[in-house]
Amino acid sequence: MASNRFANTLEPPYFVVTFASQRLPGDEGYGEMAARMAELAAKQPGYLGVESARDGSGFGITNSFWADEESIRAWKRDVEHLMAQKLGRQQWYESYRVRIARVERAYGFDAQPNERT
Repeated sequence: MASNRFANTLEPPYFVVTFASQRLPGDEGYGEMAARMAELAAKQPGYLGVESARDGSGFGITNSFWADEESIRAWKRDVEHLMAQKLGRQQWYESYRVRIARVERAYGFDAQPNERT
């Protein structure tokens, strides 16, 4: 059974926005805003899903998946998302990098219960 942590994407091609960030110490409302952004992004046309992880030092990577580039541009311009971006630069992130790519191939593996040792 596949983990529900994986995004349910389309058959390629589709797009991925990779957001790698180094958080500053403390929450300062970050958790609440991150939950709101995940909820809001999921309602956007063209949104396919998200996968995210953060380590104990505050370094994290979030991959959001989108059907097309226009959907990504529309999300970038969302008023609440713009506010979150501003707050991120002001109080939550030491640094971040955004990368946008077209996914041409995708594959995976899900072990079946009888395959595990």
